[in-house]
Amino acid sequence: MSLVLTLVVDGGDDGKGRRQVASSGSPTPGLSQQSGVTESPTEPTATTPSPSLSTPVLPVGYESYEDEEGFRIAIPEGWTRSTVNSQFGIAVVNYRDAAGEHRLQVYQVAEDSPDASFELYLSDETPKPQGFEELDLQNLDDGGFTGSRLEYLADSIKGEPDVGTWHVYDERFVAADGNIYAIAAYGPDSDGRDDELEVLTTALDWFCPPLGGCDPAALD
Repeated sequence: MSLVLTLVVDGGDDGKGRRQVASSGSPTPGLSQQSGVTESPTEPTATTPSPSLSTPVLPVGYESYEDEEGFRIAIPEGWTRSTVNSQFGIAVVNYRDAAGEHRLQVYQVAEDSPDASFELYLSDETPKPQGFEELDLQNLDDGGFTGSRLEYLADSIKGEPDVGTWHVYDERFVAADGNIYAIAAYGPDSDGRDDELEVLTTALDWFCPPLGGCDPAALD
C-alpha cells in the first residue's frame, strides 16, 4: 500500500522565525541511514555564553551544550548524551532524561532536501516503528528557512523503554552551513504532547551546525 503525503503550510508561530538562514552550499545527496547498535554515553557539560546584549536567553530548565560532533544545541538540564555510528555525516547523537523516557536526537540527513528525506522515510521501502501512525506533515519553508516537520505516534521505539505509545516530532531542515540536519523529540504520549514540541523548538532555536555561520544576535 502506498502512502500519500499531504504537505500543510504552517503560518503559525512555531519558532522557525528565530532559526538561522541557510547558506547557498549544497549537501551531498544520498540515503539517510543510521547504523550501529552500541551507544557511547557521556555526561553533557553546559557551556556559558559570553555576556552580551545580543545573547539569547535560554528557557528555565535548559542549558547550552557544545557537542563533541561540533554543533551547539540547547538541552534540558541533567540529560545524558550517547552516540551511535552513522553511515553519513556526523554521528547520531541522543540526549535522554534520567528515566530514559524522553529523548532528543540529532543527526545529519543525506537526501538533497528535507521534503525528499521525509518522502523516502514515509515510503513503503523504509521500515517504520511498530504501530507507526502519521499525525501531521508540515512544510515550513519561509523565505530564508527550508524545512519540514513530521509528527507521529508509535507503539514502540527500538532500543527504548516501554512507555506505552510514543509521541514524536521530527524536523529536518537546511542549517546555516548548507547541510541538512534532523532534530527529533520523543516522549510518552500519555503525558501530553506540548513537552516534545518545547524540547524540539528550543533545540532548534539554539542549534548551530559544525561549520558555524551562526550569529547569536540573529536568535533574538
